[in-house]
Amino acid sequence: MATAVTSIALDTPAADFRLPATDGKIYSLADVAGEKASVIVFICNHCPYVIAVIDRLIADARLLLAEGIGFAAICANDAKSHPEDSFENMRLFAEKHKFPFPYLHDESQDVARAYDAVCAPDFFGFDRHLKLKYRGRLDEGRTNPPPAGARRELLDAMRMIAKTGHAPDHQIPSIGCSIKWKQNS
Repeated sequence: MATAVTSIALDTPAADFRLPATDGKIYSLADVAGEKASVIVFICNHCPYVIAVIDRLIADARLLLAEGIGFAAICANDAKSHPEDSFENMRLFAEKHKFPFPYLHDESQDVARAYDAVCAPDFFGFDRHLKLKYRGRLDEGRTNPPPAGARRELLDAMRMIAKTGHAPDHQIPSIGCSIKWKQNS
C-alpha cells in the first residue's frame, strides 16, 4: 500500500546516528555528511517504488557525491516481518546495484523515528549546517519511469541548496511503501 509524506518540518536539524553499513563499517551522520549539503534517504530492498527508482537514485547520488554533497541510504524495515529487508539481503541489494554510498541498517528503528520517516523512498535533503531544506521526491516517476524531459527534482534541489543554502519553495512529497514498523509484543 502506497504511503505519502504528509508533514514537512523544514529547518529541523538532522538527527545524529551511528549505524552499521553493508560494507562492514559503522557510520555516523558526520561520516556521511557532505561539505556542501547532505541527503539521507530511507529505502528498502523489496518495495516496488524503490526498485523502480533505484537506478535513477544511484545515478543522481553519483553526481551529487562528486559535487561535495553527502549521501547515505537507511533501511529501517522490520526484517522479521519482511525477511527480504534483512541485513544480509541489504548487502546483496547494495552489491547488485553498486551503491556508491553507505547503505545503513536501522534495526532498532530509532533513526527512522527521529527523522519521522514514513515511506520508502523518503528523501531528506540538508544544507551544509545539517538543517532540513528538502523533503520531496526524486522525480515524478513512481513505479514507472518519469516522462521524457521530467525534472530531476532531488538533484536540482540539492544543487540549489549546495549553492545558495535554500531549496525550491515547491516540493512534492515522496510516495512509496510504508516503513514496516516492528509490532510491540
